[in-house]
Amino acid sequence: MRQLIVDTETTGLDPEDGHRIIEFAALEMIDRKLTGNSLHLYINPERLIDPEAIRIHGITDEYVKDKPTFSQVVKDIVAFIAGAELIIHNAKFDIG
Repeated sequence: MRQLIVDTETTGLDPEDGHRIIEFAALEMIDRKLTGNSLHLYINPERLIDPEAIRIHGITDEYVKDKPTFSQVVKDIVAFIAGAELIIHNAKFDIG
C-alpha cells in the first residue's frame, strides 16, 4: 500500500478569500515504511501572504517571489500523489 504523509502551508486561512498554497510537502511510505521518496516545493502564490500566516510558518513574500507558480508545479504534485492514500496533517484545513 502506497501512502503519502502530506502537509501544506498557505498565504492565509480561507481559500474562499483567495488564499493559496505556498508550500507542499509529501513523504512516501510503502507498507507503512518510509521509502526516502518525497516531494517538497515552495510556490509563488502570486499574492501577498497574510502577516498572521507569516507568524505561524515563517515563510515570507520575499522568499517565495522567485519560486514557481502553482500552475507550473501542479502536474508534478498530481503525478506524485496519484494512486496513493493521503495522510494529511491538519486535514480539515488543508483540504480547503
